[in-house]
Amino acid sequence: MDWQAVISAAPSLWQGLQTTLQLCVIAAICALLAGALLALLLMRGPPPLQALLRGWTALTLGLPLLIVIYLLYFVLPEYNITFSSPVVGVLALTLYYAPYIAQVIRAAIGTLPHGQWEACRVLGIGHLQTMKDVVLPQTLPQMLSPLMGLLIGLIKDSALLSIVSVPEFMYEAKQAISATYAPLEIYLAVALCYWLLNTVIDLLARRLEQRMTRYSRRVVN
Repeated sequence: MDWQAVISAAPSLWQGLQTTLQLCVIAAICALLAGALLALLLMRGPPPLQALLRGWTALTLGLPLLIVIYLLYFVLPEYNITFSSPVVGVLALTLYYAPYIAQVIRAAIGTLPHGQWEACRVLGIGHLQTMKDVVLPQTLPQMLSPLMGLLIGLIKDSALLSIVSVPEFMYEAKQAISATYAPLEIYLAVALCYWLLNTVIDLLARRLEQRMTRYSRRVVN
């Protein structure tokens, strides 16, 4: 195996990995904010808006990410709406993952006993303060694991952005293969990097979840 090809392609691969990390961080933050807002509107918004958002959620959950990328990159320009490749990447990942995040948030909040909401209302605690001081401390540990799973999925799906020439990790890998004619070595190196990155995220999420649930485990014991 020609590992010298990997060494020679390392600078461009590293640049692609950095681009992937930057895009994923921005997309993850945007998807989290959009998902939280979507969950709030689905629970508290006016009925017509809820119906519209439920339709968008159902449509997004039923589509492959590749279709969303194609719609943003190839279809919108026909209507004089054009975005650069990196912006398309962030938008596609945000639009695709926000409904999943909203479902996680809604499911976690739905596990809270209704009596806690009533108690806060009786005590005169506002909705925002109830969310901050009562709801989130109890539901955040439940959200953490599925949210980290979605983050890992987002990182893996970011490889699809190479088809619209976003200069991310997989795109640079394809360029390196064209230059070195060593697909096996390049793809093995890329696969190892993806695996290491997602494994680190999973381990950090497990450690954080253990710390967040330490008090509840002590109470149960």
